[in-house]
Amino acid sequence: MEILNGFLQSLQGLLQNSGICYLAWQNYVMILISILLLYLAIKKQYEPMLLLPIAFGMLLVNLYPNIMGAPSTELIAVKDYMAAHGGETANYAITTMQGVDYYNIPHTGGLFYYLYQGVKLGIYPPLIFLGVGAMTDFGPLIANPKSFILGAAAQIGIFITFTGAIFLGFTAQQAGAIGIIGGADGPTAIFVTSKLAPELLGPIAVAAYSYMALVPIIQPPIMKALTTKKERAIEMVQLRPVSKLEKIIFPVLVVIVVAIFLPDAASLVGMLMLGNLFRESGVVDRLFKTAQNELMNIITIFLGTTVGATATGTVFLNINTLKIILLGLIAFCIGTAFGVLFGKLMCFATGGKVNPLIGSAGVSAVPMAARVSQKVGQAENPTNFLLMHAMGPNVAGVIGSAVAAGVLLSVLGH
Repeated sequence: MEILNGFLQSLQGLLQNSGICYLAWQNYVMILISILLLYLAIKKQYEPMLLLPIAFGMLLVNLYPNIMGAPSTELIAVKDYMAAHGGETANYAITTMQGVDYYNIPHTGGLFYYLYQGVKLGIYPPLIFLGVGAMTDFGPLIANPKSFILGAAAQIGIFITFTGAIFLGFTAQQAGAIGIIGGADGPTAIFVTSKLAPELLGPIAVAAYSYMALVPIIQPPIMKALTTKKERAIEMVQLRPVSKLEKIIFPVLVVIVVAIFLPDAASLVGMLMLGNLFRESGVVDRLFKTAQNELMNIITIFLGTTVGATATGTVFLNINTLKIILLGLIAFCIGTAFGVLFGKLMCFATGGKVNPLIGSAGVSAVPMAARVSQKVGQAENPTNFLLMHAMGPNVAGVIGSAVAAGVLLSVLGH
């Protein structure tokens, strides 16, 4: 009988420690959402490098919320501790309150709590930019400097959404963090939010990376609605060759200009340009390969899983989060639309030499947005090759979103 009672007590303890007893309905909703995102990442291959770790982090934290738990200290009366341990003392620090001695028993935080510090402290985003710079050829932008206009135009959605967020009751700092989602640049969104509105970091990060992953779904309808079949079929002439000297001077020149006029954006733009200088200098091959491969992959794993792990059901499923996701979508759509509209303007100004579709790539999601421009253009004209032309606005969008971040931080962060 004692054995049976012991077994039943053990079974009861196991049940009480299981997720069945402490998971709320919101957790189960988020589990279903994470499974849907995993499906999109694996089956549909919607930017799986981003979406898969985010979705899995979301799944894991809603099954086991303590994986994001912060370190804590438990106070236990010394006499109670000794009674429970047969009179043994411990080496824990002692606090005396009202004449009673207590042990301060520390408890470590969950795994993702420690990995998340790289997000919270703004460490991961610049490192991601280092890898992006190492992987990116700035040649198309240098060859066609007018691409800067399209990259800048696509950032208009950030500032329009900033105004809309204030109208919906968010503070100026929160509105700035929400608006930056429109740049379709996850690291920049995380960097800005960690400094302006850290309480919104979870939903903003998930929204930014989700929209980056869903670029192939969101952008084409907007691009087709704002352009004619004739415009989409425009073939562009080949870009001029760019010398190695130009490619070396460009990152140095950009970081000097940005750091002087927008120091708040210096860490993002500086790491982006450092990575690109690794690439173009040709003298640090090991650093170049590490930045674009091993380091980039490691940071992507840490960043993706911990960003996903911020989406706990009880925190994520509320009206403000829904507002943020909706505003982020609006910002992204407006950015895409303005990029295309400015592309149409350039098409008109050049007598039909610019395909307006490349303007949609100005939203920064490298290189996904450029690929979408290529895909939509080639659907209308199989001989059309817009990828390298779209990479100009795409790279300009990366720089533009970082500059927009610097503007928001300089205006709202002090």
